[in-house]
Amino acid sequence: MNLHALLQARAAAGKPVRAALIGAGKFGSMFLSQVPHVAGLEVPVIVDLDPERARDACRTVGWSAELIERTAFSSDGAKALTDTIDVVVEATGSPAAGIRHARAAIKAGKHIVMVNVEADVLAGPLLADEARKAGVVYSLAYGDQPALTAELVDWARATGFHVVAAGKGTKYLPAYHDVTPDGVWQHYGLTAGEAQSAGMNPQMFNSFLDGTKSAIEMAAIANATGLDVPSDGLLFPPCGVDDLPHVLRPHDRGGVLERSGMVEVVSSLERDGRPVFRDLRWGVYVVLEAPNDYAADCFRQYGLKTDSSGRFAAMYKPYHLIGLELNVSVLSAALRNEPTGQPLGFRGDVVAVAKKDLRAGEMLDGEGGYTVWGKVLPAATSLHVGALPIGLAHRVKLTHAVARGAVVRWSDVAFDAADETVRVRKAMEQTFAH
Repeated sequence: MNLHALLQARAAAGKPVRAALIGAGKFGSMFLSQVPHVAGLEVPVIVDLDPERARDACRTVGWSAELIERTAFSSDGAKALTDTIDVVVEATGSPAAGIRHARAAIKAGKHIVMVNVEADVLAGPLLADEARKAGVVYSLAYGDQPALTAELVDWARATGFHVVAAGKGTKYLPAYHDVTPDGVWQHYGLTAGEAQSAGMNPQMFNSFLDGTKSAIEMAAIANATGLDVPSDGLLFPPCGVDDLPHVLRPHDRGGVLERSGMVEVVSSLERDGRPVFRDLRWGVYVVLEAPNDYAADCFRQYGLKTDSSGRFAAMYKPYHLIGLELNVSVLSAALRNEPTGQPLGFRGDVVAVAKKDLRAGEMLDGEGGYTVWGKVLPAATSLHVGALPIGLAHRVKLTHAVARGAVVRWSDVAFDAADETVRVRKAMEQTFAH
């Protein structure tokens, strides 16, 4: 509630918060669009594989020629670790790059805001532990749905409510799990030509559609809050905001959850494709349970939508603005030394599942691609079956055939045990396995 006041004090003292951005894609561009309008916040370094593209992004979001001239653009991640930088924002989307950049930032004594949820789910518990030991902040990115959901969970618990369920909304039908980049645009109401002219990446957008991104975000929330993930993946029940407390309650109380205290994603489409009434496609929610009759009476008195018992209610945010809200994380880390959510344990994992019958010798192409989609499972289950994380299911060759719908295992692929990303992941498993 006082971030702006703290920032004003820093600005008045001539000590602006200085952030370096790695990855000037859509999320990074949205963040950059706000920077000129926040006195006391500067982004003097922007790192991207294509520095000229990053300059173009700054022009597109309204940076002045003078501000662009004062900014250092580079393709070298080490440039983000200069002495004057307070916070590193990792927004590349590559698990390997994200892990590498986060560890370098932590080693250099910089706070790290991990926009890169793919990297967070692959090894975030270990990275956050390393950051805590180094005395710096490792944070989820405010504006993205995991951090916003974690905030709602924290609010509910801090006010004395039991959290029954938490998560987000999305557009989902069961058939989406099999969609490949070739067929993605029809589900967004676009032609391939329109998407190409807008610079939209079909594999990235397909990862949102085929369930992978939802799985990744729910694993991040579970790891940050201690909530459980469903034993056999997300259910994606159709549900609007008015029905959240009715649908997202335990099965023995009339809902769809295995038990209380779960993450789940609600669909904005009924199973026959009709739109859900008052859907939550762009938002996040928490379902809470009144601890006593008095609190349940207050739910009714103050107009909360509840289930028929009056004991379960929901709070939600109907929208999220991703990079436009990222300043909250950057400033929270720099001014309060606090994360806007961070993994505290290894509760959920996202494993690769075959989209079709895969043959030995085929090359996996990662999230949103033609070969696999990501399914969230309890971390203990993933480790027990030896499942291959979706973040490592890219450019690896199958050594065994895998049937459509089956989980791909470590033993099914040829992986490089000496690869840094593999080693970090294996270290995380060993450190946090229960």
